[in-house]
Amino acid sequence: MKTFHCDNCRNLVFFENIECTKCGSKLAYLPDRSAMAAIQPSKDGVWEPLESAQGQIKYRLCANYETQNICNWAIADSDRNSLCRSCRLTRTIPDLTQAGHGQAWYKMEVAKRRLVYGLIALGLPIESRLENPGKGLAFDFLCDAGNGAAPTILTGHSQGLITINLAEADDVERERRRVAMHEPYRTLLGHFRHESGHYYWDRLIKDTTHLDQCRALFGDERQDYAAALKKHYDDGPTPKWNERYISEYASSHPWEDWAETWAHYLHIRDAMETAAECGLVLKPENSAHAAFKPMTMDEMHPAKAFDKVIGRWFALAQVINNFNRGLGLHDPYPFVLTPTVVDKLRFVHTLVSAQPVRHKRPAAKILDKFLTRRRQSFPPLSEASADR
Repeated sequence: MKTFHCDNCRNLVFFENIECTKCGSKLAYLPDRSAMAAIQPSKDGVWEPLESAQGQIKYRLCANYETQNICNWAIADSDRNSLCRSCRLTRTIPDLTQAGHGQAWYKMEVAKRRLVYGLIALGLPIESRLENPGKGLAFDFLCDAGNGAAPTILTGHSQGLITINLAEADDVERERRRVAMHEPYRTLLGHFRHESGHYYWDRLIKDTTHLDQCRALFGDERQDYAAALKKHYDDGPTPKWNERYISEYASSHPWEDWAETWAHYLHIRDAMETAAECGLVLKPENSAHAAFKPMTMDEMHPAKAFDKVIGRWFALAQVINNFNRGLGLHDPYPFVLTPTVVDKLRFVHTLVSAQPVRHKRPAAKILDKFLTRRRQSFPPLSEASADR
């Protein structure tokens, strides 16, 4: 994730903000620019960024921004959609007459926007069901009936439709499920990234020349999926699973191995970009791993960059885990990447790197932003809220 600043006062702002907490400027994320912008009203009910030159693109706010207070994205005025690129992917929302469903829906959309941000940055195809009925992506946010009669809503993917149980937006319930299932890690964003992996298996691997290599690494996906999951839950994970898989669940079936690996790859790319945007450089003494040096999203994109990416990730993961331990919290990345798992991540990286980068910024703009960031110091935490 990039580091964003208010165009009006240069205060640090976050991806979820709708208002600068220092100067009060209204904010919106502009996906076509990959920028969080301070915006001002223009004529005919449209908005324009404060830094825009006359005659540049005007924007409308996503309908879920204006009417539901759920979103903070904007749409180019030439786009006739009322919903932003992320919100138009949602097919079913929760029943908002039920207590707590509005806040749960907000959390769902926040996680989905972070997913979409990353997918756009990687140049991956993102189409709604309206744009591509045959291959488009859609999300249903559903909740259990609670009467014992209806079946439990299962989080999963089927032919481009991703269903996520609304209970996953409840931090207490999600933690209860994590402990009950003996998982070291369970987050809402993690669910979105995992399920997107199933979708992109269909888009990038199925019926392509990549299928044989994928099977060589992850296994033959033609084995009975339902039987494999039943065996996993009845008998436990594959013996010595940690030598070949990123998680216990990844050992249940090749599709799940792919989806878990895909999700971890997205975790790594996002964390690496965040560190680069913050200017983080680590030079550990007597470290078993290489020092961490910043890498922008563009620098990570070439297939040949994988060795640098994974080497620097080892150093960064070690540090962020130690930060959390110093605060008395769980490791944010409680996983071990064996050589076999690294080979699987390399395959994902090569596949993703074959996609065109659609939002590459000119070098001059990157340098200007870097110099601006170096000249300014980050404000106190009291001036930059992670809340909306």
